[in-house]
Amino acid sequence: MKTKMDIKKLLVSFMVLVSVLFLAANVSAAELADNTVVEINGIDATLNPAIVVGETLFVRVEFDSLVNVSDVILQVEIEGDRKTVEAQTNYFDVESGKRYAKTLKLEVPFDLRDKLSGFADLNVKISGSGFRTDLSYSLRVQRESYSVDVLSVSIPQQVTAGELFPVDFVLRNVGYNDLRDLFVTARISALNVERTVFLGNIVAIECDKDMTSEENYGVDVVRKCIEDEESTVSGRIFLNLPYDAKPGIYALEVKITGEDVTSSDNVQLVVKNAFPEGNFIVSGNQLLIANPTNELIVYRIIPQSTAAIGVSVSETLVAVPAGSSRIVTVDATSDLSGTQTYSVNVFSSDGAFISTVSFSKSFGGEGITSPIVVLTIVLAIIFIVLLVVLIVLLGKKPQKSEEFSESYY
Repeated sequence: MKTKMDIKKLLVSFMVLVSVLFLAANVSAAELADNTVVEINGIDATLNPAIVVGETLFVRVEFDSLVNVSDVILQVEIEGDRKTVEAQTNYFDVESGKRYAKTLKLEVPFDLRDKLSGFADLNVKISGSGFRTDLSYSLRVQRESYSVDVLSVSIPQQVTAGELFPVDFVLRNVGYNDLRDLFVTARISALNVERTVFLGNIVAIECDKDMTSEENYGVDVVRKCIEDEESTVSGRIFLNLPYDAKPGIYALEVKITGEDVTSSDNVQLVVKNAFPEGNFIVSGNQLLIANPTNELIVYRIIPQSTAAIGVSVSETLVAVPAGSSRIVTVDATSDLSGTQTYSVNVFSSDGAFISTVSFSKSFGGEGITSPIVVLTIVLAIIFIVLLVVLIVLLGKKPQKSEEFSESYY
């Protein structure tokens, strides 16, 4: 008897629990909003609006509140095959019988890999304090008309000044239409280095020779099929760094241009240079000329003498073989005291000015004598001679004249 009573109590408890859960479910499912209107970029969501990959959507939700609720939040999301994006408002309050409107912004994700267009679900949720309204709409998602994506740009980890190096790139057509007559440019603007190559065509969808149209989610897109053309292509451009490139990090840009499309990507290039100060290195009174190129270079060294400093070089015409260096001795003389600066000019074999190289030297006052100094010394000597002559003349006394007496005979 007691066992039957226990079973009866257990059944009653179970029924009470089920009732509570049922009531809780009914409460949680209570509608918050009515007469809801959803617009996507100004188009009613019930009218099958089309959206484009990569564009910004403005989703406007307008509704009548059925209850008085605080801390209400509005959430919208676009659910695709591979990615979902969402946005939500801040918390706000609503009053029963009043109409409200909120606008949210979403970026359309890229989900279309092998199709020109497809479908995505737009989900709208209005919730707060146990009340909730859910809505869902189907959207047509299309690729942008003309678009190319730079999937990768690969360069060596570091490049030495004067080196020829490759720039590898991979591109993909992510647009609705085929891309024709594309050019690819690789440039380092800071070094004035640039090269452009012709890439050709990239189709939007790869096909075979038997394909006359593409079944694109119920829409037959008639396309002229060109066999062996691909939607993803790769290429290589060679750039040559100048030998005088300063060491550092530079921006390398890869830019794709065509009649209907432009796209670009940037990577960082690390440049090293064994001669960061240039190919002319000063050590005391010696000028080291380096030639890191693979060709013979001939320089003309012109000393810059002044009235106070005389400058000379051991040789004025210097031939530096490829990958080697030469040393030119630069001498200077002066009758001035202290540290003085002088220089030589470097020209190419065809007479083009290349650089001015400066030297410094401490002089003790000996050296060449300037014309002004020589004239000063000559005048001083003449002055001394005249002074001696004057002293000699003044030192001579005049002799007394003899007195003769008259005689009368």
